[in-house]
Amino acid sequence: MYFIVKAMDKPDSHELRQATRPKHLDYIHGDKAVRLGGPFLDAEGRMIGSMVILEAADRAAAEAWAANDPYKKAGLFTSVEITPWKPTVNSCGAEI
Repeated sequence: MYFIVKAMDKPDSHELRQATRPKHLDYIHGDKAVRLGGPFLDAEGRMIGSMVILEAADRAAAEAWAANDPYKKAGLFTSVEITPWKPTVNSCGAEI
C-alpha cells in the first residue's frame, strides 16, 4: 500500500532543516520503502516542507516511518499529513 507523507516546516526553520538534512537524506536513501520524494519550495526556491511517496504495509507502518524521520525528531515540522495513495499514472518513470 502506498502513502503520501506531506510535512510542512515551521516558519523560519531553514537553519534547522540544513543542519538536519544529512541525517534525513541518509534515512530516506537507506530505506527501500521510499519510492519518490523531495522538498516543497517557496517563491524564492527555499525548502519549506517535504513530500514522500512511501510503500508501507499499513497506516501504522507509515506513521512509524514518518515519526522516525530525523526532520520530525528534530522538531522541524509544523504539520505532517499521511494520506493513502493509489498510483494510476507514472510518466516520470519512478519505480512505484
